[in-house]
Amino acid sequence: MRILLAKPRGFCAGVECAVRCVERAIERYGAPVYVLNHIVHNAVVVRGLMEQGAVFVRNLDEAPEGALVLFSAHGVGPERWEQARRRALNVIDATCPLVEKVHREARLFAERGYSIVLVGQAGHDEVTGTLGWAPDHIQVVFSEEDAATVKVADPAKAAYVTQTTLSVRDCEQIVLALKQRFPNIEGPPADDICYATQNRQGAVLALAPRTDLVLVVGDKTSANSARLAQICRELGKPSHLIGGADMINDAWLTSVRTVLVTSGASAPEFLVQEVVKRLNAKEPCEVEECEVIQEDVHFPLPEAVR
Repeated sequence: MRILLAKPRGFCAGVECAVRCVERAIERYGAPVYVLNHIVHNAVVVRGLMEQGAVFVRNLDEAPEGALVLFSAHGVGPERWEQARRRALNVIDATCPLVEKVHREARLFAERGYSIVLVGQAGHDEVTGTLGWAPDHIQVVFSEEDAATVKVADPAKAAYVTQTTLSVRDCEQIVLALKQRFPNIEGPPADDICYATQNRQGAVLALAPRTDLVLVVGDKTSANSARLAQICRELGKPSHLIGGADMINDAWLTSVRTVLVTSGASAPEFLVQEVVKRLNAKEPCEVEECEVIQEDVHFPLPEAVR
């Protein structure tokens, strides 16, 4: 059996930065460090940080007054910042800079009196955070059907922004549907879908046609990981989103000669290597790393943990 390892894969710059923020905060200030929501959508990463001294909370009220709190890569709305100020919490902001870009766009459109359509998944941490910056101006759509029915106060003053981890193809179709309904709709000056999401999707689009099976390493709660599996299924390839090597079903491997292995932007590399070992244990495999797009992006850590 042959294994193609997609490159780029795994941690994006925003996730890498957020995880390092938690680790550095524990090293510098000691445990516990409270983290609002999961720092990234990966249970293995979260468990590892909990073992080091991170305490994950869904509400800031769960952290003692004056405690050190870290905001996750997905970002938060202004109401969370205000709540932190009221409770004298010391905040380290690990929001991904690309998510912050979407927040700024939403604020600017709202200040100009625009009705904003946010293309994204309702309830996702990132979408919830973006909504908070312009709650009276934003509506969320997640499909072409949603785009066909959404209403805005003034079609001449409509704008859109997008969640950073969407399928590039799906997002393009939704935006096209919005433009057909609202020809004057304004969009962001630069694409909101992050470089890492686009690169990982581009890699599987290029490599999946060469394979019999695709294994995407990522958490079931990870939107970008789920999109990778979805894209490969749309190409007609059997594709499975797996949290780790123990989720591989031997029946999937029947008559398979070539397997594409990739991972979402919140999946650590050691999980990918465990999948390779698991496949090698079934039968000796030839492993080829296939770099489709060069990627070398890193974000600086917040000053509090540099």
